[in-house]
Amino acid sequence: MVSREQHRSAALYEKLQLLRSVTNSRAVNDTSIIIDASNYIKELKGKVERLNQDIASSQNSTGRCKNRHQQLPVVHTTSQSMVTVETLENKGFLVNMLSQTSCPGLLVFVLQAFEDLGLNVLEARASCKDTFRLEAVGGDNVQAVENIDAEVVKQAVFQAIRNWISTST
Repeated sequence: MVSREQHRSAALYEKLQLLRSVTNSRAVNDTSIIIDASNYIKELKGKVERLNQDIASSQNSTGRCKNRHQQLPVVHTTSQSMVTVETLENKGFLVNMLSQTSCPGLLVFVLQAFEDLGLNVLEARASCKDTFRLEAVGGDNVQAVENIDAEVVKQAVFQAIRNWISTST
C-alpha cells in the first residue's frame, strides 16, 4: 500500500509541475519553480495595472472613445479572479475570465448575462476542473453591439458572478 506521505508528496510534485508549466518556468527544483511563479504573478499584476492606467488615461483624454476599434480591454481583478473584456471591431466582445477555484455552475450565469445583453455566444472555450477559465466571443447582434460597450459587458459579467455567489452559498 502507498502511504499517506507518498500520496501527499506525489500530489505536491504534480502541483509544482503544473505551476511550472503555467508560468513557463524552466526551473528544476521546487524553490526555483515557486520563485518563478511569484515573479510571473508580479509581472501579470504589473500588466493589469498598466492596462488600467492606459484605460483611465484614454478615457480622461478623449472622454469616451468614439472609435470602438481603438478601445483598450477593460480589466478587473480580485483576489480570486480576473476578468477582461475587449471590443472586437464592432463585431462583439472578447471576454476572458480566470478564477482560482472551479466555480461549478458559474458558466450558466455568465451565458445568461450574455443573453440578457442581447449578445449571442459566437465562440467559447471553458474549463472548470481545478480552476474556472472562460474565453468567449459574444456578438453577432449588430444592434446590441452598437448599443453597449466593454464596460457594460464587464459589469454584466460581475453581476453574473455576484448572482452565482449568492445562489452558491
